[in-house]
Amino acid sequence: MELGEHFSLEGRTALVVGASRGIGLAIAQGLAEAGARTLLGARSADALAREAAALGERGFMAEAVRLDVADPDSIRAAAAAHPDVDILVNVAGINLRKRFEDYTRQEYDRLLETNLHGLVHLTQLVGKRMIERARGGKIILIGSMTSLLGLPYVTVYGITKSALAGLTRTLAAEWGPYNIQVNCIAPGMILTDLNRAMWQSERLQEWFKGVASNPELGKPADLAPLAVFLAGSGSDYITGQVIAVDGGYSTTARWPFEP
Repeated sequence: MELGEHFSLEGRTALVVGASRGIGLAIAQGLAEAGARTLLGARSADALAREAAALGERGFMAEAVRLDVADPDSIRAAAAAHPDVDILVNVAGINLRKRFEDYTRQEYDRLLETNLHGLVHLTQLVGKRMIERARGGKIILIGSMTSLLGLPYVTVYGITKSALAGLTRTLAAEWGPYNIQVNCIAPGMILTDLNRAMWQSERLQEWFKGVASNPELGKPADLAPLAVFLAGSGSDYITGQVIAVDGGYSTTARWPFEP
């Protein structure tokens, strides 16, 4: 097999959940550019249609799929309408930053329903169909730094992302015999519309310069190449992994000493 074939997704169908903007959109664009028929799923119908059309104008295969991960009926309808998914990428998620003791039960339930319960339900349905089709498959979960590390003021969000890391490992073991690989990407400090206001703080920017080997904030596009690789045959012997894309944040630290 030629090396390039490991990165080609031609003949494959990918469903990206949370694809209307940010990391999800960047990954959907990357999968489409690699040749996959790409289903862009999210609640924002207008944004999805616009982005799918833009990909189509460039000669790629893309379709908009309305999918609300907080609505079980929406999840079941999307899974039933698209039974031929080979690649599932679960990106959808929300965050709420506050002190742990101040979270309300309503906030707690909303975070778990959106970031965890809905994605688990969808993965059950899509994965069951992958098993029945007996063609293998790829499942990619999008975690976060809280899948690997403890950070303050995002405790409930961290609960959901830690759970996705656990799901990655256990599902990789359970579905491995069906040739289904399950991996998790843990984005580091990626600048998106959801956190742009927070990163306006000069104090936060200065702090970040000293904690990673690459002091620049990441971009959603920085996640796409890894997602494309994990979706292709080049990753057939990689499963159950939580892989950080974080400029070194989780593994390095810089200090002002010079010899």
